[in-house]
Amino acid sequence: MPAAADRALVDKLVLANRILYRYGVVDGFGHASVRHDQSVDHFLLARNMAPALVRREDIVTFDLDGAALDAAGRRVYLERFIHGEIYRARPDVQAVVHSHSPNVIPFGVTGTPLQPVFHMSGFLAEGSALFEIRDVAGDTDMLISNAGLGAALAAALGSRSTVLMRGHGSTVVGASIEQTVYRALYAEVNARLQTQARQLGEVTYLNANEAAKAAAINDTQLPRVWELWAREVGAIE
Repeated sequence: MPAAADRALVDKLVLANRILYRYGVVDGFGHASVRHDQSVDHFLLARNMAPALVRREDIVTFDLDGAALDAAGRRVYLERFIHGEIYRARPDVQAVVHSHSPNVIPFGVTGTPLQPVFHMSGFLAEGSALFEIRDVAGDTDMLISNAGLGAALAAALGSRSTVLMRGHGSTVVGASIEQTVYRALYAEVNARLQTQARQLGEVTYLNANEAAKAAAINDTQLPRVWELWAREVGAIE
C-alpha cells in the first residue's frame, strides 16, 4: 500500500467527476481516475457510484491489476481494468476518463474517426483509435470487465489521446487531470460539430501541424478553464 495520496490530488479527482457530469460527458455512469502521486503502480478511482456524487471519502486506491487496496468492503467499478491497463501500457498517462458521451457514440459504431474540426480539439491530430471488442472476445456484454480486455483496449489506444469503443463509449487519456477532463469535454464537442459539418458538405479538418500548435497553446490555458469549471461545480466539502 503506497503512502496516502496528496489531498489536493484527491480533491482534483473529485472535481473532475463533478465537472464531467456538469457538462454531460458522464451521467449516472462513467468514471475518471488519476495515477497515484506516491506510486506509479497505483491509481485513484471512486468506488462504484454516480460521478456527480463522488466525495473525498469515496476515493479508493487500486493497483494496476485492478485490486482495490482500501475499499473496505465497498463495491468498485467493474471496468476498473480500463484504467489499470492503460496506466501499465502508457507511462506518460496520468489520468483517464471513460464515458458514454452521446455525440461520440455514433463515431464508434460507424468506424468514423474523430478528427479536429476546430482549434480546441487539436489533441485529436492523429484522429481517434477504435476498439472492436468482438475482435478479441466475440459477443460480450461490451464491458471491459477483466485485465485481458483492458490490455486489448490499451493496445488499441496506442499512442493516441482517444479510443472509441464500438457500441459502448470512449476513453480519453492525458498528462494531468485537467488536461484529460478538457479532452473528454472537447471530444464530445468536436463530435457534435463534426457531425454537423459533415451534413453541410466536405470538411476541412486541421492538419497535423495546425492541430499540434493549437494543442500546445490550449495546454497553457488549462488553469484558466479549470478555475471556471471548479467554481461552477462548487468547492469540495
